[in-house]
Amino acid sequence: QVQLVESGGGLVQSGGSLRLSCAASGRTFSRYVMGWFRQRSGKEREFVAAISSSGGTKWFGDSVKGRFTISRDNVKNTVYLQLSSLKPEDAAVYYCAADTNAYYRGSYSRYYYYWGQGTQVTVSS
Repeated sequence: QVQLVESGGGLVQSGGSLRLSCAASGRTFSRYVMGWFRQRSGKEREFVAAISSSGGTKWFGDSVKGRFTISRDNVKNTVYLQLSSLKPEDAAVYYCAADTNAYYRGSYSRYYYYWGQGTQVTVSS
């Protein structure tokens, strides 16, 4: 069983930055591919980024490439999402998720087994 708790959301002006954190319980965090998704009001959940178990490989959704970065600390059992150059359309609830598979399988949310409760990001124009 893995529990994920996100933090770091809030209100930021357009063009600003935020860092989201996701703290994971359990001893197997370092084995998992970790991902971030977001869900904007009235929209389906959207893939944002993922990172391999070692942190050596990263994947990004097209809408955030070049603006967001993902990282992890396997000692602290935490994965981070750095949001930069934020736009009003980035406003969403951001979710952290764990794929218990050791290898990245893709950006579909169905591959991720554990989910956090989400953290709200609001971007003012």
